Amino acid sequence: MNALYDVLIIIVCVLGLWWGAVWVVESAVRIAKRVGLSEVVIGLTVVAIGTSAPEFAVTVGAALEGRGDISVGNVVGSNIFNLGFILGGVAIVRAICTTRTMVVRDGGMLVGTSLLLLLFLWDHHMSRLEGGILISLLILYLGYLIWKREPMEDGLPSGEFRWLDIPRLLAGIALVVGSGHFLVESAVHLARLIGVSEWVIGVTIVAAGTSSPEFATSLIAVLKGHHGVSAGNLIGSDLFNLLGVLGVAAVIRPMIVDASAVSSILVLVGMVVLIVVFLMRTGWQISRWEGVLLVTINIGRWILDFLR
Repeated sequence: MNALYDVLIIIVCVLGLWWGAVWVVESAVRIAKRVGLSEVVIGLTVVAIGTSAPEFAVTVGAALEGRGDISVGNVVGSNIFNLGFILGGVAIVRAICTTRTMVVRDGGMLVGTSLLLLLFLWDHHMSRLEGGILISLLILYLGYLIWKREPMEDGLPSGEFRWLDIPRLLAGIALVVGSGHFLVESAVHLARLIGVSEWVIGVTIVAAGTSSPEFATSLIAVLKGHHGVSAGNLIGSDLFNLLGVLGVAAVIRPMIVDASAVSSILVLVGMVVLIVVFLMRTGWQISRWEGVLLVTINIGRWILDFLR
């Protein structure tokens, strides 16, 4: 009976993710049109921060308990999952188109941030000062995006902005984040019932579950032709995870991590560089075969984790 209850919750949560993502994408695009911001900027800011809420909750909660490995591991693992399974999986469904500005500016920022995190954690420790530096970089980056005010993309929906779009956006984010949370809880419980180990649960279900808001939102966005929201959501979520989530966690409590954290961050840096190269060589888009390669790399990483 418990297993059936968990399956029903998972089905409801999948529907919640889907509808919540539809509300987020449609409302965010109309808001972008109303305030004169591009959908890329909306994806990099409002949508990305909202869909990163599960990582924020898990990471800060672990930091308060003094569990640095979980804090850093959750962020790094989620980012690798975002770039491998989610970006790759969405590209398999439909090739993701970006712009030169997004690749050079935002992709470059993600590469630089990943390298900075590698430098900070090279001694297996992150101080409050280093956390403060990360938060400061996030504030500067967001401030620059808003100040720059890129021109709106052609082809934004003709639907007019209504004030109802603001609470609809917030409700969509809440629905996506809440559905992702209960999806993880039920999936973990179901996995335990059928005898799956804690380690397998952690590197598969929990990693996928905390990233489910990003997946649902990016997939809906690309299916509706809003590539700026889709790509911006993934890049922005990764930047917010590294700068905002880890920065706040380190300021709350300095973190000590296991030596294996360095190798995971190296994998993250490699994934980011590979994606930027893909985008630069194929006209600023991720093609279907490149999506297949990204997913394959992530599956290979999971297999190696299982064999450790």
